Amino acid sequence: MTTKKLSELAKTIRSKNAGVNKITFDIIFRDRATYEAVKRSRALTRDSVAALYRIAQERISDFVEYDPGLAIKFTVYRLRPSGSAGDGDIFGAQQYAPLLDVPVNLPVSS
Repeated sequence: MTTKKLSELAKTIRSKNAGVNKITFDIIFRDRATYEAVKRSRALTRDSVAALYRIAQERISDFVEYDPGLAIKFTVYRLRPSGSAGDGDIFGAQQYAPLLDVPVNLPVSS
């Protein structure tokens, strides 16, 4: 096995608003082989995302491995509505950073 950071494998890692009460996350890959390898590694699951963000699984409204788009997508409920008092990220665009360093265990190519 070899370990790489998710940011080394993904083409795009982003977060953004998904309505007033949710933030959605997209991890998009350049090619099917890398996408499938990350899926098989189980580095990104509903459980691992909840642990990474230190949230209850109930806050994850959706978790999808979207094969046609070579993407892993998930959406979380916000603690407070976007733009309300105390909201530190009105656009939800700064929430992806913990994903960058997620370790992904990959088989060694022969």
